[in-house]
Amino acid sequence: MPATRPTVAEDILKLKESGLVTVIIDLEDAIGDGEVDFAEQSLTRHLAYLAAYAENEKDPKSSLPLIFIRVRNPEQLQNLIYRLGSLTTILTGFVFPKFSVENGVEYFEVLADYNNTRSYSASVLYGMPILESASIIYRESRLESLLAVRDLLEGYRDYVLNVRIGATDFSSLFGLRRSPDVSIYDLTPIRDCMADIINVFGRMDGGYVISGPVWEYFANKGHRVLRPQLRQTPFEDTYGKSGRDLRNNYISSAMDGLIREVVLDKENGIIGKTIIHPSHLKPVQAMYTVMHEEYVDAMSIVESNDGSRGVFKSQYFNKMNEIKPHLNWARRILLRSQVYGVLHEQQHFVGLLPENEYSYV
Repeated sequence: MPATRPTVAEDILKLKESGLVTVIIDLEDAIGDGEVDFAEQSLTRHLAYLAAYAENEKDPKSSLPLIFIRVRNPEQLQNLIYRLGSLTTILTGFVFPKFSVENGVEYFEVLADYNNTRSYSASVLYGMPILESASIIYRESRLESLLAVRDLLEGYRDYVLNVRIGATDFSSLFGLRRSPDVSIYDLTPIRDCMADIINVFGRMDGGYVISGPVWEYFANKGHRVLRPQLRQTPFEDTYGKSGRDLRNNYISSAMDGLIREVVLDKENGIIGKTIIHPSHLKPVQAMYTVMHEEYVDAMSIVESNDGSRGVFKSQYFNKMNEIKPHLNWARRILLRSQVYGVLHEQQHFVGLLPENEYSYV
């Protein structure tokens, strides 16, 4: 959310009731270069409002979503920490855009200095690096840059909750922008770079949580070129005839493209997606909910990891579960189930979508 948006604090509290758990207040690309001072002043007002709200709640720590601030550079980060003072206690951390080895140490040293000198009652602040710079997307420098960033982050691992892929900035370097009919995986320069990011940062041995690129669309005003990408059956099974209208609403708002991209994110080990519109919230969270079939497979694999056998038929009688090769997958599924929950065996993700879809200006 741009820090200049006048209703940031009110929107955060309203959307928390709809399941919002993390919010980034933006001081970088969503802010014009001439708006920085105003944006910082607005940010202070928003945080003061939220802090006052939290003080009146029984459990202040759980009364607000996790709040991050996306800063422009390490200098702004340092100035903000000083300027915000006690308001930093309601923050979870800061987002570091265009992250690289050139600016990364300075970002994390500012963060480490705060954490090492904070009061006993203040929470640790975390850093969320965004991989979106030219040195990472350009092939000739990519591997060296990714490995250097990985080595850098290892020195501050306790402060890193998430590594995010910034595909919008990557696309800009090639003059590209995906249409609502395709996913980011269809843009070949971006797809190739994402594959290398997952290879370096997404390994089970010492990997990080990687979150997916922003989906930019919340309405589809043009003529479609490709067929809609949502099957009708799950919507009708869940809501009957009204399910057709819900499906049509999702298609007309380009949400079918978002859902397809989240499916591809999940299949590639990416967990979480930055959203820019409230209507994206429920679909993304619904898609990350673990299907019952996934859950029982994962439980069976983990419980059978005692050396007594190596392979067995799935309880759904549709696949082979091989313990050693599928064990890491199973552990990831069980971790995701603790965060997003598990669908009933007779339910689709559609059951988590609101039947009467809402709209936001």
